Amino acid sequence: MTAPLTDSRLSNVGAGAILAGFESYTMRFRVITRRASVRFADRDWHGTQSDAVERLNLYREVVDGVVPTVTDLLGDRLHDGYLWVAIKAVYSALISGRDDWELAETFFNSITRRLFDTVGVDERFEFVDTDYDTPPTRSADPVFVTFGRSESVDQLVESILTHFAAGFRQLSDDAAAVARRIERRLEQVGALTVVERTEMVRSVFYRGQSAYLVGNLFSGSDTVPIAIALNHAPDGLFVDAVLLSENELSILFSFTRSYFHVDTARPYDLVRYLKKLMPRKRVAEIYIAIGQNKHGKTELYRDLLRHLRVTTEQFELARGTKGLVMIVFTMPGYPDVFKIIRDRFPPPKRTTRRAIMDKYRLVFQHDRAGRLMDVQDFQHLAFDRARFSDDLLDELLSEAAGTVRVDGDTVVISHVYVERRVIPLDIYVREASEAAATDAVLDFGRAIKDLASSNIFPGDLLLKNFGVTRHGRVVFYDYDELTALTDMTFRAIPPARDDLDEMAADPWYSVAETDVFPEEHERFLGLQPRLKKAFVDQHADLFAPGPWRAIQDRIEAGELIEVFPYGRESRLPGLPGSRGW
Repeated sequence: MTAPLTDSRLSNVGAGAILAGFESYTMRFRVITRRASVRFADRDWHGTQSDAVERLNLYREVVDGVVPTVTDLLGDRLHDGYLWVAIKAVYSALISGRDDWELAETFFNSITRRLFDTVGVDERFEFVDTDYDTPPTRSADPVFVTFGRSESVDQLVESILTHFAAGFRQLSDDAAAVARRIERRLEQVGALTVVERTEMVRSVFYRGQSAYLVGNLFSGSDTVPIAIALNHAPDGLFVDAVLLSENELSILFSFTRSYFHVDTARPYDLVRYLKKLMPRKRVAEIYIAIGQNKHGKTELYRDLLRHLRVTTEQFELARGTKGLVMIVFTMPGYPDVFKIIRDRFPPPKRTTRRAIMDKYRLVFQHDRAGRLMDVQDFQHLAFDRARFSDDLLDELLSEAAGTVRVDGDTVVISHVYVERRVIPLDIYVREASEAAATDAVLDFGRAIKDLASSNIFPGDLLLKNFGVTRHGRVVFYDYDELTALTDMTFRAIPPARDDLDEMAADPWYSVAETDVFPEEHERFLGLQPRLKKAFVDQHADLFAPGPWRAIQDRIEAGELIEVFPYGRESRLPGLPGSRGW
C-alpha cells in the first residue's frame, strides 16, 4: 500500500501540475501566434482566420484538461483550504523567475475558481492582487529597437521598413510618402521636422490581412506615436496607411477589434510600452488587445476593486431604453457597464438564455470589424448590498432572480457580461450638436455596412441598439438578434395587387423568419428630418436588397472582406478604396 503524500509533497505536486498546464498553454499560444508571420507572407487569409479562432479557444481547452488532473492528484484533499494556501505559495515561488509571471497568476486563478466555484474572491486561493508589485525578473533586451537619426526622414522610414520586412513592391515611394506624412505631423505639433531617434516595437502586430509596425518618434522634446500598416498584394508588400496620433492608435487597439497576434516573451513590458503611446487606454484593454484576454479580465476586475475602494458610488441602471433581454447597469464614474440576462423575455422576443449566450460567444470568435463591442463575462461576483440603488436591486431581484441573489449584506451575481460604456445612439443624436449628430448618423450607416462586410446582420437596425464611443465611432452592442448575413434573405416588397392589399393589417405577401425587406428600414430610423435626409443622401443603398445580396455573394464565394481600422485620410495616396461595402 502506497503511503499518503505529505502536505509538503502534495503542495509541490499540485503547484507543479498547474504550472505544467500553464506552460503547455503558453507554448501552444506562441506557436499559433508565430504562425501569423507565415500566414501574412503566404497571403493565407483563411489560415489567419482559423488561427484566430483556434487561439481564442485554447485557454478553455487547456484549463479543461488541467482541472481533472489536479482533481485526481489531490483526491479527497481537493477542497482542503490549508493545502491550497501552501499550493499557492509554492506556485508563486515557481513562477518568480518567469517573464510572464502575471499571466501565470491568472492561470492559477482560473483553476481554483473552477474547482471551488468561488463566490467573490478568496485571497487564500487566488492572486486577487499580484504577488509582485514590481517585476520579479528583468528583461535582457528592451521591448523596442532604436533607430538613430538619419540623413532624411525618407531614409529613416526605409530603414524601418527593411528592418521588419522584405519584398516591397515600391519601397522608396512608400518610404517617401510615409516621410511626408511624418513631417506634416511634426509641423502640426510644433516639433522640428527632424526625427532624432525612433523606437519601434520589436514584434510585428498581425491582425486579419494586415501587419502593423508600432513605435514612437522623438523630435526635440516632442514625441509622436506611430503605426505603419502593411498589406500584402499578389505583387508584393506595400504601406497602406500611417497613423500618427494617440487617437488613431487607440482606435487601432480598440475594444471593437479582434485581438492582435504579436509574439512577445514579456507581455508586461510590451503592455507598459504601449500604455506610454496610448496613456488613456487602460492596462486591461491593452492586455486584451494583444490576445491575453484572460489576464485582461484579471486587470479589469482589479480596476473595479480599486474603484470601489476609492468611491462610495452606487450601481444604477444605465441610461438608455430599457432592454427586453438584458438589465444594464453601471456606476457614474466607472467606464464599463454590466449586463445581466433577464429570466423571462416578453413578446416580441422569442429566444432563450442559451441562445443569447451563444450570440455572445459568436461575437467573441468573430471578426468584430471595429463595430462590435468586446465583452468579458464574469461569474460568481459578490458586492456589498449598499452599492446598489433601490431601483436597480428591485429590478435585478424581480427580473433576474435566477442570476442575482441577496445573501445578508451581499449581492451575489452568478453571471454577468462587462463591456465598455458608450452613449446610446438615440440619446447621442438628441443631445449632441447638429454637426456631431450628423457625423454619428453617417457613421451609423457605415457601421451597418462594415458589419455586413464581416458577415454580420444586426437584426434590429434601431438607434437604441448602437452606441457612440469617445472617438465618435458608432458601434453595435445588442446581440440577441444578431445573425450571419448569409443566413438572411433580402427581398423587395412585391407591389400590392389592389387597394384592399394596401389597407390590410397583415402583409399580402409571404414572410419567412429569415426574410429582410430593406426598404422598411427607412421608416424605422427615428431621426429628425434633417438627420434623416443626411443619412438617406449617403446611405440610400441600405434600403434596396441588391447591395445586401452583392455582399452576400462575395462572402459565399469565399472572400474575406477586410474593414480598415483607420479612415481614408490615414491611407497613402493612390491606393484603391475600401474593400468592404
